[in-house]
Order: sequence, then structure tokens, then C-alpha cells
Amino acid sequence: MPLTIAVETPLQDDVRSLVAELNAVLLELTPPEHCHHLTVEQMAGADTTVFIARDDGAAVACGALKRHPGGIGEVKRMYTRPSHRGRKIGERIVALIEATARSEGLQRLVLETGDRHHAAWKVYENAGFARCGPVLDYPDVKWSVFYDKQLAG
Repeated sequence: MPLTIAVETPLQDDVRSLVAELNAVLLELTPPEHCHHLTVEQMAGADTTVFIARDDGAAVACGALKRHPGGIGEVKRMYTRPSHRGRKIGERIVALIEATARSEGLQRLVLETGDRHHAAWKVYENAGFARCGPVLDYPDVKWSVFYDKQLAG
């Protein structure tokens, strides 16, 4: 069975495990007070669309689009299990997030990521995101790197 990516609820046991793995990785790299995790319950809110990549039925990667006022979408909860890195899954999820945002008429995508997440930076930069100053209500701290991408003028 080929790798698939679809919109799914995060309230599934295997997705909860995937998000828990993501949280553990982030906490190894960033002080807890500077981690901006959405819980799976928050991810299940009406303002968020969650994309899950599955390989042979197993959840192996995720990403989400969270909507904010003013036509802003935020890329959240991007993660690919180490066993599946290097297969461009993150790039495919970001492309789906962007396509969804465009189809809904959002004008801008933003994101916050960690200062030690070099592989993530490449994914975002390859998708046309540019570094910027702090976005939304994130604090300007040394552990955060911010990106944005204009979708409509």
C-alpha cells in the first residue's frame, strides 16, 4: 500500500501516540516554557485541519493548519517519524496545508519553529516561506524561529 496523506481526526490512538512522540522530541530541544504545543483535543477544534500521513496503515507523519483572524493560517504540529525522513513527506504535508489555505482564501501562512530544527527550516524554505520577525502572539525568544508566506495580495 502506498503512502497516503489525508485529513483525519487527531483523536485516534495512533495519532495521539505520534503527537506524544513529537512532544517528546521537542522537549529534548527546547525548554518546556518555550514549547507551543497544541494538544490533540485542541487540534480537533473546528479552526484546525489535521493531515496524517500513513504508510501501510501506520501513522508516520502529521501537520496541521490552524486558522486565525485576519486571513492568517498557521502551520502547526509538523512531524515525521525518523523511520520515514528523507521521503519528502513533510514537503507534501506543507503543500496540502498551503493548498487548503489558498482554497479558503487565507492571505498569509505563518509558523514558529525551534532554533535547532534545521531540517524543518529546509522544508519551509523549499516551500517558499521566508524568515520573519515574531508572528501572532509568540514571544521573541532565542529558541524560536519564525516564517511566513504571502498567499494573496
